Amino acid sequence: MRKLTSLMCGTGAGLAAFYISRLRDPQATVQASWTHSEKPVDPACLWDHNWDCRDPRSMVRPLRNEKPDEENRYNQDLEKVKAKKPRHIILVRHGEYLDTGATDATHHLTERGRKQAEYTGKRLSELGIQWDKVIASTMVRAQETAEIMLKQIDYDKEKVVNCVYLREGAPIPPQPPVGHWKPEASQFLRDGARIEAAFRRYFHRALPEQDKETYTLIVGHGNVIRYFVCRALQFPPEGWLRISINHASITWLTISPSGNVSIKYLGDSGFMPPCLLTNRIPREAKNVV
Repeated sequence: MRKLTSLMCGTGAGLAAFYISRLRDPQATVQASWTHSEKPVDPACLWDHNWDCRDPRSMVRPLRNEKPDEENRYNQDLEKVKAKKPRHIILVRHGEYLDTGATDATHHLTERGRKQAEYTGKRLSELGIQWDKVIASTMVRAQETAEIMLKQIDYDKEKVVNCVYLREGAPIPPQPPVGHWKPEASQFLRDGARIEAAFRRYFHRALPEQDKETYTLIVGHGNVIRYFVCRALQFPPEGWLRISINHASITWLTISPSGNVSIKYLGDSGFMPPCLLTNRIPREAKNVV
């Protein structure tokens, strides 16, 4: 009996040692190596809580000491500047258009582009949103898209804000570079500053006095929307061209009171029939192929 017990103990110890050694074998361990989970988070990946310069801690006088009165003062000041409600920003790309003629004045929506805008307007109407602001790029294709959509949604046309900062352009040299689209460096310098200014104008957490959720509709352009998405989510903005969004598609971003940003829709166009799904100018209508 003693020999049998010793044999069983020895066998168990041997199996345990073998099992442990196998667990320690790198080749036998399955890891999601692409996540680099065993390494510290790169500082560039950390969320910037003061991205809109409205982090309450940056807007009040710092603590001068640790006395209770001073801490109470500090906490009261924080509460006064804190956002309390989220902001929803809904971005709609213009419909398909014709790139004919030398100026923007001739770049009108195609018949398909008009139908796309109508479907998007109906979709926004079905969502039952009460719009606080509607803003549109001053380019013809965006203006026509907004005009068609306004027939579907409950918003006074006279209150629409037309913004030149939202015009299409080249926001930042993309990575990786593409061979078929190479604007001059001067165009990136000019357009990039304008588009960044538009982002800073419209993307920020709510003001402290805002007492309800707000909904802002922006009708704009593919390059601008994709750049906005990267900036808002704090992804490298150079990656904007890796994203593709259809004409008249809906992109929905929410800025929470804490300053965190989330995305609900990205280029949503599933409410349209397949025959209306496009994302480029018709080849036969392009000035430059």
